[in-house]
Amino acid sequence: MPKTSVQRIVFGVLMSITMAYGMEVYNVALREGGLSAMTDLVFWDALKETAYMWLFVFLFSSLWGNRLGRALAARISRPEDAPFLRSVFLACCTVLVMCPTMSLTAAVLFSVLPGAGSWGQLPALWAGTLLKNFPMALLWNLFAAGPLTRLIFRRLFPAEGA
Repeated sequence: MPKTSVQRIVFGVLMSITMAYGMEVYNVALREGGLSAMTDLVFWDALKETAYMWLFVFLFSSLWGNRLGRALAARISRPEDAPFLRSVFLACCTVLVMCPTMSLTAAVLFSVLPGAGSWGQLPALWAGTLLKNFPMALLWNLFAAGPLTRLIFRRLFPAEGA
């Protein structure tokens, strides 16, 4: 959808914020006792973490996440595939790259650095974070963050967003 550099940046920022917020709501809820113990405070705490986590998402997706996701999607899709199917492949392949990246970032920021784990435990912390987050990241991207980002983008750039 984005055609210009400015549009790509706006789209990337929007996607980074929506992905980060959804994943932070999920992870804060899990830390606070699980999804069944969710309260309004979870949304506020997630917003506070999103205030800086979206920057990591944007940086890593700009540096390698989007590029590797596109390359993987190109390997499994064909030009004659329906545009919807190609966009699903792209979303899935981008999550396949970004979820391990952000799970490592989260393991370092929320477990190792605050002293909840040691650097020697990082591989196990990373694996646990990845296993916990991957299903949610994929579903959140496909059914919430992606559609919401495209909707907002089309409102901001009505002539370009189809």
